[in-house]
Amino acid sequence: MHESADLPGWRRAAEMTGRRVECGVLDQLIGAVRAGESRALVVHGEPGVGKTALLEYLAVQARGFRVVRAAGVQSEMELAFAGLHQLCAPLLDRIDHLPVPQRDALRTAFGMSEGPAPDRFLVGLAVLGLLSEVAEQQPLMCLIDDQQWLDGASAQVLAFVARRLGAESTGLVFAARVVSGTLVGVPELVIEGLREADARALLDAVLTEPIDARVRDQIVFETRGNPLALLELTRGLAPAELAGGFGLPGLVPLSGGIEENFLRRASALPERTRQLLLIAAADPSGDPALVWRAAGRLGIGVDAAAPAADTGLVEFGTRVRFRHPLARSAAYRSASAQDRQVTHRALAEATDQRLDPDRRAWHRAQAAPGPDEDVAAELERSAGRARARGGTAAAAAFLKQAATLTLDPAGRAGRALAAAQAQIQAGAFDVAGDLLAMAESGPLSDFQQANVDAMRAQLAYITSRGGDAPTLLLKAARRLEPIDADLSRTTYLDALVAAIFAGRLAGPGGNVLEAARAASAAPPPRRAPRAPDLLLDGTTAGLHVGYAAGVPALRRALSDFGDGMSPEEELRRMYLACITAMRLWDDDRWEELSARYVRLARETGALSELPLALTARAYMLLFTGDLTAAASLTEELHAVNEATGSGLASYGAMGLAALRGDEAGASALIDATLEDVTRRGEGVGITFAEWANATLNNGLGHYDKAMAAGLRATAYDKDLGSLCWSLVELIEAAARCGRTETATGAYVRLTEMASASHTDWVRGAQARSYALLSEGDAAERLYLEAIARFAKTRLRVDLARAHLVYGEWLRRERRRNDAREQLRTAHTMLDTMGITAFAERADRELRAAGGTAHQRTVPSRHEELTAQEAQIARMARDGLSNPEIGTRLFISARTVQYHLRKVFTKLGITSRSQLDRVLPSGPGAHERTF
Repeated sequence: MHESADLPGWRRAAEMTGRRVECGVLDQLIGAVRAGESRALVVHGEPGVGKTALLEYLAVQARGFRVVRAAGVQSEMELAFAGLHQLCAPLLDRIDHLPVPQRDALRTAFGMSEGPAPDRFLVGLAVLGLLSEVAEQQPLMCLIDDQQWLDGASAQVLAFVARRLGAESTGLVFAARVVSGTLVGVPELVIEGLREADARALLDAVLTEPIDARVRDQIVFETRGNPLALLELTRGLAPAELAGGFGLPGLVPLSGGIEENFLRRASALPERTRQLLLIAAADPSGDPALVWRAAGRLGIGVDAAAPAADTGLVEFGTRVRFRHPLARSAAYRSASAQDRQVTHRALAEATDQRLDPDRRAWHRAQAAPGPDEDVAAELERSAGRARARGGTAAAAAFLKQAATLTLDPAGRAGRALAAAQAQIQAGAFDVAGDLLAMAESGPLSDFQQANVDAMRAQLAYITSRGGDAPTLLLKAARRLEPIDADLSRTTYLDALVAAIFAGRLAGPGGNVLEAARAASAAPPPRRAPRAPDLLLDGTTAGLHVGYAAGVPALRRALSDFGDGMSPEEELRRMYLACITAMRLWDDDRWEELSARYVRLARETGALSELPLALTARAYMLLFTGDLTAAASLTEELHAVNEATGSGLASYGAMGLAALRGDEAGASALIDATLEDVTRRGEGVGITFAEWANATLNNGLGHYDKAMAAGLRATAYDKDLGSLCWSLVELIEAAARCGRTETATGAYVRLTEMASASHTDWVRGAQARSYALLSEGDAAERLYLEAIARFAKTRLRVDLARAHLVYGEWLRRERRRNDAREQLRTAHTMLDTMGITAFAERADRELRAAGGTAHQRTVPSRHEELTAQEAQIARMARDGLSNPEIGTRLFISARTVQYHLRKVFTKLGITSRSQLDRVLPSGPGAHERTF
């Protein structure tokens, strides 16, 4: 839609006057891409400063490249993925080379197939993969003009791609007026007005008549060296004015701005020409056939085009092209509201309802002078089609406009409610709040009011994970009880999950106990209970009545989990299922569910769920002692958070640092987590952080600090997950500090769980904890029982720590030989797992018992790898393909291969099959199922 490509060579040369530095930067970018690297750049500056000309320079200079383009259009900002489709349409012949979830997401986003709304970041991965595929054939240059007018979905996806480029031989260059929030951090090139000498040279290049020096100086001064202003404002000057005269330069209103100049030029055109310009400006497709059909309906003939073409404002050819986006804006702004309505009506009538029903509906909406039920209904149908393509933002825009055009209060409220839901799905939370207010201004049924409550809760939950969400969800669930029993139960379960996240930071009436008490009144399911029903009933009973009361239903829930559930429902309930497995001390179910959680999130492309899934899995691996695999997931989680902007706290990294005994690193993460979760009302994070604090200090032997952290962790006794672990840490710390009463109180709470759960995990924890409070033969029997119990589980960290505390007890009993055996076992296990502080504690005790530890020898060459290289190497060692690794790390397969070549060089190997012998392996290193 920009004319630069059609300008004669002298004009392009003129516009590039004084841009030597900027062109040098672009030349470097071209050179880097040609050499196999990738580069992203934001070229920004005021309108008319030459951004489009610089993009054209790139297109011309990138010889041997494939060049694809897109441009934001202000009137298409509501149409999801419109800009992205412009860019990718020429490349879609390579779409079948993408992994299936990415291919399906992209096809749905572009309306090539129907399906549920794809995750925005899965679309981003698909675009990254598509660009990489195309760049395999030849270097690729992607040019995006007027980025500030891209639709939100396209802007977000392209910003994602810009940040994840690596070694794809791809350039991605945006031109924008200002750097938007989505592009903050992407390298920038600021374009400013030309220097005075260059501005004068530009004037000399385009003027055919001599110019008075005073006039030239005034033009240069008032345009501030803006190239478009220099070119456009001189077009209206007569030779006599250029030569100088009385009244100059006041005759030339240069200070009014570029768009005002376009406005004046448009206003001076004949009426029929202005109408034609308005038609062209109102439809951004650039389709001349559509423009002339609409013009014909208004009685406008082809002769109306000549005056507009003569002014240089627009060109009517194979495409309708405006001189500049500001010229389009000026043509539209200069018309009255009534003229715009007439124009949109003509465009709607000229648009084929069968081929382009949604654009027709949009034009009809803009043409409506007031409420119009027929148009509103058509917009509603367009919203349905947009949803089928996965265009939630477009659906939201259609529904919002439909609500605005609805006269009937009840109908308007219903459409506003639907629009609010679509806006939430599209991530437009502020707009959703306004639409909910519109809905509440009309008459609502009990069911609709319950939906309003649920959506307000959803907004609160999305933005802060805590706060008011539990209370609002409970309110909605109560409203739904007499209307829809199953939906009421689902909402009660959502309220419980929200209350778990909010924890001790929940608002009045929304803590876990209050949520459980309210949910205990939920109507019974209308069919045989499934896993979600059992989770609701068991969690409610366990909290409202007592731990033991919930165990039978919760065990059945975990056993039946997945039966009769869609993948979407499984994902929605998997977090609660995982923490239920922890609360039941069922390591087998935790292992099974956490692995499935990650696998399901990946297979379905639910990247919004992936951070929670990776965290749940990382903690399972931490407890099994596979810190290497847990670290890999934690690094992957960092990539997910960086790519998607997820607000989930760094729970995995915090737990990993605590077990490793990294005092400085863990303390920093604990402090940051406490600050972050407190600000967001995510009280569950406080328990996790204080558990990590207690674990860290127990490993370091700082038992007083560990006890203080354990007391803070267990002060809120309704936390469903990490409370279990926190009790164990508190008992050990309090026993070492001689605070028997504190340790005994925590042990009583642990015993309540053990008496109902009976798993080897909890019985082992109970035996080890009570042994710390016992003496003589009773203590020894308990230590041995703990070791035997833990040996039957996959929890190697607990097993190693049982050997450690038993060895410490034996040393104090002066049984030095027996102590050395237990302490050496503990040290070997802990050191092998990388649990450094506890290993050093075992080493100190072993030396005090007269023994020495076997020092682990670790190959050193792998330490030369960067963090990302090490992560990619581990994934390749474990059998993942380059596309699979790229999907997990949000990079292209080509970038993965680039890093692997560097890995092979540093490790002195030549193939993936040799990675197994040069990289250290954890106990679960080859676990490829998640």
